[in-house]
Amino acid sequence: MFTRWLEIPSHKSCLIIGPRRSGKTTMLKHRYPTMPYATLDDLDFLDMAKRDPKDFISKLGGGAIVDEIQRLPLLTVAVKYAIDNEGARFLMTGSSTLGLLGAAADTLAGRIEIVSLPTACWGENQGEPTHSIMTGHAGFLQIREANRELAAASTYGQFPEVLTRENDGEKHRVLVNYRNTYFTRDLMQLSNIENLDGLLAVFQHLTRSLGSHLEVSNFAREASISHPTARKYLNALQQAQLTFKLYGYQYGPAKRYIKAAKTYFADNGIIHSLNAAVSEGQLIENFVLAELEKRRKLGFIRADQFYYYKSAGGREVDLVFELDDTIYAIEIKSTKRPGPKDLRNLRQFGNRLNRPVRRFLFYLGEEYRTWKISVCFPLGPCSEDDNYHDSSVVYCQLFDNSPEC
Repeated sequence: MFTRWLEIPSHKSCLIIGPRRSGKTTMLKHRYPTMPYATLDDLDFLDMAKRDPKDFISKLGGGAIVDEIQRLPLLTVAVKYAIDNEGARFLMTGSSTLGLLGAAADTLAGRIEIVSLPTACWGENQGEPTHSIMTGHAGFLQIREANRELAAASTYGQFPEVLTRENDGEKHRVLVNYRNTYFTRDLMQLSNIENLDGLLAVFQHLTRSLGSHLEVSNFAREASISHPTARKYLNALQQAQLTFKLYGYQYGPAKRYIKAAKTYFADNGIIHSLNAAVSEGQLIENFVLAELEKRRKLGFIRADQFYYYKSAGGREVDLVFELDDTIYAIEIKSTKRPGPKDLRNLRQFGNRLNRPVRRFLFYLGEEYRTWKISVCFPLGPCSEDDNYHDSSVVYCQLFDNSPEC
């Protein structure tokens, strides 16, 4: 078991959210070996908790690890009583937010910390971080070694169990087993989904549409299911932490959640398990965005939400987020030699914003490079605020085992 980067509050109760098999239970048992443990995956424990939630929590003593609490969100009421009246400390895990976050927010507000544990970040199994993604540089040998490992990492993903397997065949078998259990049948049980073929069709259409706008009507038509059912399945995937959304970035915050969203998989291993044909560009784009989203969920990139940008003329930027007073714009290219065409959308993004803009290009090369861009404006529209623009585009290697932005 390698050390995970997630920090857990030392004295406060905590709810850890993450997809199935992301390592939540293993991590807690490793860090708290003497703490009592109960999982609601055990039918006996689940039956006891349903019959008398307060008695079930009381018998666990002054604190315990309670696994898969999403199976009985009502249990959070009993946890609240134990925290308030008995000074208990509970470490809970949940593999789906369906009905859970609302219950936890209502009953445990101010009493617990809610944190995320995604699948492992690339490099997490190698030890502590060595540099920051946006400000630090990896060494040349580190980059060269990472490029050798990139194909396997972007193909099989970063589920902890997959990382412990020594060959590709074993990794493939683990992921296929996940598909047949945790990604489908377990999800169907938790989300009250009855149509396995419809769910698999939604999975397949998601892989084909990676990087495209999410049109629920298309999913419904492709999967031969109704529009409400397609929306339900897509929401179930997101609540199970198997996918995440990028909303359209607009300069006016009120409009950001109206634009059509894009959906990506939380780990590339999910894509492989589906045996779906995707292009190298789609695979690399999902891989980079998923890695950055993991770091955001772990709190290393302190942004509330990730977005993509699309102008009225159709120019797109893969990722946009706001951090402090600065806007970050990132493009992802599966090329070793990016040219001016690859930088065009980055150059044009944010030119009329009166805020600092940092632009990055993630690519497959082995060098950090900065290209100064000269942008010509008519004299009239220019103002003193223009000098806040960061007019450089930074080329980033597609390797960072560091979380921090």
